[in-house]
Amino acid sequence: MLPSYKLRLGVNVDHIATVRNARGGDHPDPVAGARLAIESGADGITAHLREDRRHIRDSDVERLQTLCETTGIPLNFEMAATDEMRDIAMRIKPHAACIVPERREERTTEGGLNVTGGHNHIAPIVRELTEAGCRVSLFIEAVESQIRASADIGAAVVELHTGAYAHALDDGNHDQADEILAALQYGAKLAHSLGLEVHAGHGLTFDNVGAIAAIPEVMELNIGHFLMGEAMFTGLPKAMERMRAEMKKARP
Repeated sequence: MLPSYKLRLGVNVDHIATVRNARGGDHPDPVAGARLAIESGADGITAHLREDRRHIRDSDVERLQTLCETTGIPLNFEMAATDEMRDIAMRIKPHAACIVPERREERTTEGGLNVTGGHNHIAPIVRELTEAGCRVSLFIEAVESQIRASADIGAAVVELHTGAYAHALDDGNHDQADEILAALQYGAKLAHSLGLEVHAGHGLTFDNVGAIAAIPEVMELNIGHFLMGEAMFTGLPKAMERMRAEMKKARP
């Protein structure tokens, strides 16, 4: 039987920057948003520095790292597996570096990283970041070959992509959602057995978070877009409070 883990909530501040960049300037500031999230009980802050800089900027990452170091809250730096992003991570030295797939034409990160197909390219980046003191996470689908490859490559964490589950529920395809949920449950169990810490994220809302939060091996949920959307109506502290309540309902 698994020990009882406290389920952590990581807050992604990317889309505060999306709103800022829609008009340029400095407002709203994602670092101010991260500070509010921390004051409201966030267990971690996530930011994705994309190659096209469509939301988070290099200066944001530097200021976020300073904030997180000052408050003792970990920064989860999402990045593509490129030399440029590796070099930035090596310089910033965030607590965690989560390697994600990235395509310029996508609206947001869709699907998981192909660890099996990109082994020779990804492995050196994982090794260098780990040696620099970063806790490396790989954002993957709950597929056995990808989970085993993540363990073989030396990652400390896998973050299971929950977007397909969320989309299936949105489309009213409950049979498909049940199949995906079963794969997530099996994948989390397998990853844990291989010594990987298990996180999950993408597309999570008040309505669908419960089944993911109930997976006992999952130790952290990373949620951004939905929380920031809700924050426009209720404020970030209240949005986080309700998300925490839904998580706690699933895992008391």
